[in-house]
Amino acid sequence: MRYPNARAPDSSIKLSAVGNPLAMHACSSGNHEGRLCPDGRDHHLDSANVRIGDMRLGIAHHFGWAVAVTASTDSRVIDRRRIELIEPGLPAAPIHHEGGPHLLHRSGEPLDDDELAALVARVQSSVERTASAALDELGSALPEPITTMALRAWPSDFPEDIAAQRRVPYESRADSVMYCRVLATLARSRGWEVHTYDAKTVEDAAARHLGDRADEVLRGPRSTLGPPWSKDHRMALAATIVAS
Repeated sequence: MRYPNARAPDSSIKLSAVGNPLAMHACSSGNHEGRLCPDGRDHHLDSANVRIGDMRLGIAHHFGWAVAVTASTDSRVIDRRRIELIEPGLPAAPIHHEGGPHLLHRSGEPLDDDELAALVARVQSSVERTASAALDELGSALPEPITTMALRAWPSDFPEDIAAQRRVPYESRADSVMYCRVLATLARSRGWEVHTYDAKTVEDAAARHLGDRADEVLRGPRSTLGPPWSKDHRMALAATIVAS
């Protein structure tokens, strides 16, 4: 059985080095401030002329995909994109959708612990491959190296055992924790610092840090970049600020 992964409205949109007066790019089509050029190419800040500091990556993940926002040291958006976290044909939430107690979520007969563990292992391997490729693609598109990644926080004592994960109260969070753990491992393998944030409070925490600049930094990209600039984008950007 194939499992169609959910798609977000911004699945095909990537904009980089945008939303600030320095993001003026020259190409054969002319100058375009903070927008994709008419020739369809994506232009980045010329790091030879503008020093923007190390890159800080914020991730707002979902089952199978994530919003990734990369910011400079002064909280300017350098890149925003959707990244895929799993290959097609696999369940994006194997514990919750295939192994949990809710019959409504299952696509077939219930799996025993060993079968579910094998499915989770296949999904995790897919996430490792897919997320690694997405992070490599992102890193190669940036003018400076990524130094930090911010992820949603997860309990440090979350159980590893599948038999425990598939039961309440863990089953609703087990898949999310898996994505976080994989992303954290991939980040550390690249030499990036890993920070975590509380999704409920991170935007307020960033606003306090920014003071009078809060609205411009967190909500301004919607007008300077254009849509999409959603709650996920604000949260991911806020996470890079709180992690600084």
